[in-house]
Amino acid sequence: MAKGKQQDAWVFFGEVLKERREAAGLTQEELGGLVFVSGGYIGLFEQGIRKPQLDVAMRIDEVLQTGGIFERTWRKLINKSPYASYFSEVAELELVATKICEFAPPVVPGLLQTPEYARAVTVATHPFATEEFIEEKVTSRIDRAAILRGTTRPEYWAVLHENAVLTPVGGPAVMAATLDHIATLARERRVLVTVLPRAVGAHAYMTGSLKLMEFEDQPPTAYAETAFSGTLLDDPAVVKQAQRAYDLLRVATLSPAASLALIESAAEDYRRCATTT
Repeated sequence: MAKGKQQDAWVFFGEVLKERREAAGLTQEELGGLVFVSGGYIGLFEQGIRKPQLDVAMRIDEVLQTGGIFERTWRKLINKSPYASYFSEVAELELVATKICEFAPPVVPGLLQTPEYARAVTVATHPFATEEFIEEKVTSRIDRAAILRGTTRPEYWAVLHENAVLTPVGGPAVMAATLDHIATLARERRVLVTVLPRAVGAHAYMTGSLKLMEFEDQPPTAYAETAFSGTLLDDPAVVKQAQRAYDLLRVATLSPAASLALIESAAEDYRRCATTT
């Protein structure tokens, strides 16, 4: 399902939710209280801006006595997404974020990957997958990066761990092209990238990747991911902790100029290696 059509489907989900809620004589705040979310989140669900977690959809079904319509619709829409179920909402939120801050220590973050780099990562994690599956994953990842080229692109910050720069994912030629791509985005001032040196040792976020997102008309969120799962975090206190961890990471990085010099130097080293092998 194309992104636009999928988003339209979630808008329809929200419209049906609003109709059922009003038919039950409940305000957004009242329904929110019954399903353990805020009334503001019910409003975001009804506008198609946010997507409820499965357990919330099931509680809505129970409260509104719908016979499971929201659970069934949720499962159908999630199954049609090219993303893992735990990442689907994150990909949609990226489209409306005004600021994105990211740290993915083992690899280059998805929004900065080239198709060849994305393919190498996908094949490594799905060695028995069909070519169709691989292409779908790569295409969906590269399509997400279109937000960095738009006129209304978000302010994008990325902290790269030096290990991600020095690990030859896909081989020297792929790494050279990927680092060139990142350097070009930085020089065009589309992104701000800094590098966390290996010499720093222990750092403020050592449990996986972290993404922070800010929006014009809704609270900030954090997304934490490990190898096999991810969690979208809404609680203000938890998001504040995540923001503090990212701030601590950022102060430990090289300056933007020094980081760009390191990235371009590493790209040149990979390029020389590629021509001699």
